Amino acid sequence: MATRSLSMLPEDCISAIVSLTSPPDACRLMLASSSLRSAAESDIVWSRFLPSDLPQLLSRAHTQLGFRSKKELFFQLCDSVLIDGGVSSFTLNKVSGKKSFLLSARALSISLSNESNHWTWTTHSTSRFSEVIELKTISNLEIEGRIGTQDLSPNTTYGAYLIIKVSDHAFGLDSIPSETSISKDECAITNTAYLCPMDEQKQQLGSLFFMNRRRMMEKRVVEGEGRRPSKRGDGWMEVEVGEFFVGGKSEMVKMSLMEVKGHQLKGGLIIEGIEVRPKC
Repeated sequence: MATRSLSMLPEDCISAIVSLTSPPDACRLMLASSSLRSAAESDIVWSRFLPSDLPQLLSRAHTQLGFRSKKELFFQLCDSVLIDGGVSSFTLNKVSGKKSFLLSARALSISLSNESNHWTWTTHSTSRFSEVIELKTISNLEIEGRIGTQDLSPNTTYGAYLIIKVSDHAFGLDSIPSETSISKDECAITNTAYLCPMDEQKQQLGSLFFMNRRRMMEKRVVEGEGRRPSKRGDGWMEVEVGEFFVGGKSEMVKMSLMEVKGHQLKGGLIIEGIEVRPKC
């Protein structure tokens, strides 16, 4: 009954109403009635779902996008678009229309990343970027990424996630936790994280050999959860660095992971980048 009443309105009026809903709602209306389809897929509707800084985002695209409608453009942006010369990517959430960014390893500050004795830049078949970085061996790991809140969706809680793989010959990644930190406006929130999943047997051995050093590390942070990497749908793993809220003002967010105690020799870590995405 509601759909029938809506279809009696002028098309521009229907489009204006639909633009106040969400992308999933607009898609459902297109399927619900052939008389509503034209209004629900109009540029009036889908322009509302696109980010307000769309011209700037399109100017940053690594390759020019081809689209015939704003609806087509919306779904192209939901499929990850390389920006900033191919060192970052941008994605829209299909449900909320909120923005996510993935900063590649090239867009991060990684200690000694250009020292061939410690790191090697290489390709990976499952990465969306032309390069990833693989750790040969290092004792003091430091990774940092930065993003301005003006690039993100306002009034949104974001999570930052280090995207990694662990090679078959990895060592030293599951012994001592690293410190993760999110800082914004001179306020930092710290935690701890491991860079490698650990099975039960390894965890017991680690407790025997590294318990004292682990306890020393955990005393350095406010909250020591010892987060572990989790599997992603794209074949990579992610470990949460932290979260932050994007309000109304423009701020620079610094996301970092470092080993602050122990200096445990480690290797075999493959880094794709840091993803910044809405948590809800």
